[in-house]
Amino acid sequence: NSEIVRALGTIKAYYDYGMFRPMQIAAIMALRHCEWAVEAQAKEYQRRRDVLCDGLKRLGWDITPPRASMFVWAKIPEPWAKMGSLDFAMKLLEQGDVVVSPGAGFGPAGEGYLRLALIENENRIRQAIRNIGRCLGAESKPLNSPIVTKA
Repeated sequence: NSEIVRALGTIKAYYDYGMFRPMQIAAIMALRHCEWAVEAQAKEYQRRRDVLCDGLKRLGWDITPPRASMFVWAKIPEPWAKMGSLDFAMKLLEQGDVVVSPGAGFGPAGEGYLRLALIENENRIRQAIRNIGRCLGAESKPLNSPIVTKA
């Protein structure tokens, strides 16, 4: 029956391509009335960013904190820069139990960098910093202090 097939096609299109109306209404309400949630989430990412960037700086990394992102791009420090981002990311994973994204995975301009996601809480980020320091033989120092690393 062509009429039934056409009706089923319409229903399928709603399921495949249309968004469920209650979800649309919920999204509208959130956009109109939940600015506080956006501000709270932005502050959370800022705290995580500060913990990560400060920790990496104490390990001697040259870090520019992002202004608005849930990711930190970090230049691979010397003397490990010559390893390449994939090998360095694997070193951090295998020897430091820290997962990062190699910059090369984002194109040629990403080589020499790592992308670190701000998805963990502050305590887990601090643990990752400690693990990176142990993995690289770096001592965490107060900011603006000289740092000694072993290659």
